[in-house]
Amino acid sequence: MKQYLLAVQLDESAPPESEEEVQAMMARTGKVTDEMKAAGSWVFVGGLQHSHASTVVRPANGTTTMTDGPFAETKEQLGGFWVIQADDLDQALAWASKCALACGQPIEVRPFDDGSRRR
Repeated sequence: MKQYLLAVQLDESAPPESEEEVQAMMARTGKVTDEMKAAGSWVFVGGLQHSHASTVVRPANGTTTMTDGPFAETKEQLGGFWVIQADDLDQALAWASKCALACGQPIEVRPFDDGSRRR
């Protein structure tokens, strides 16, 4: 089985959701995660704080610099993710559809690099 990242794309410029909306979304995404676990597809899931809580570490000339804030100044940021195992892209996309409906956000599907392109 291949592994895929299902990345939740969060629009940080949108007004914040109410606590009730957040709880309902968490219940829906929890059900999808439980379904993934039952199917043997789940590997890991995580939610992230908004991008203002991030620190970027950049290499330059053998040293690093650190800056507060997101890597890219954009309204859409990574808000959370699932790492899953799937037989193929079609199966990963089916899980992504369920995730998108559950969390109400776009989901980017990206396969993990298995290193075969470098051989």
